Amino acid sequence: MTIQWFPGHMAKAKREVEEKLKLVDFVMELVDARAPFSSQNPMLQQILLDKPKMMVFMKKDLADERQTEEWIAYFRAIGIPAVAVNVNNKADIKEVIRLGKKLSQSKMDKLKKKGINPRPGRGMILGIPNVGKSSLINRLANKKIAKIGDKPGVTKQQLWIKVQNEFELLDTPGILWPKFEDELVGYRLAAIGTIKDKLLSMQDIVAFVITYMQEHYPEQLMERYSIDSEMDDMWDVFVLIGKRRGALESGGNVNFDKVSDLVIRDLRTGRLGRITLETP
Repeated sequence: MTIQWFPGHMAKAKREVEEKLKLVDFVMELVDARAPFSSQNPMLQQILLDKPKMMVFMKKDLADERQTEEWIAYFRAIGIPAVAVNVNNKADIKEVIRLGKKLSQSKMDKLKKKGINPRPGRGMILGIPNVGKSSLINRLANKKIAKIGDKPGVTKQQLWIKVQNEFELLDTPGILWPKFEDELVGYRLAAIGTIKDKLLSMQDIVAFVITYMQEHYPEQLMERYSIDSEMDDMWDVFVLIGKRRGALESGGNVNFDKVSDLVIRDLRTGRLGRITLETP
């Protein structure tokens, strides 16, 4: 299965990123801590070249803490600084600023050696849609600048932001790549709300999530829905959840679409517990 998704404004954003890269000293790439690999944009990796980069794992409060630590260790091991963030945690925001300042420092040192008065460091913040970029920008700027929404594609234009007199940050719209060749990548991104729900069958997405949890988070699945890892018939799983949670239609039959909405909502809001959908 190949998922096609590339609105016109994303193609334009890609071109603008390529044009503006020469203006910045480093790149801050945001990923969702629940799917750190799948939420990286491979198309962006091709255009970033050798620009210094840092990884910011967003929504860490929804992700498996142990898995987040392993992912951060993985990126650091290949020479990419990484930090996990809850935008409501001031210490996390300070660490993002510290890393950004550190990445821009080499450029400032070069300017000093040339006898040029150092300008503020400049970074570019990148990420796929709905990864939490606007929320982070508002925390970094310590005021409301970026428009925040819970749907993919809220940011549509580029914007420079001052980050507490430490450096300047160029915001860009969230960019997805033209198509997902890997079906599991599509399922993970759909589950966490990065791509529009209508692009995939929500029942298929929920079946993927439940199957993954049966293997990796059986206790949380049992606690929330009384589903054990031995239930391998997804029809029976949906019926059980629907009856227990009242996802019914007239006549008392289970409404599978309501079950799907319920499970996805529980996942995205953390009611299913802290879950990461892939491992390093």
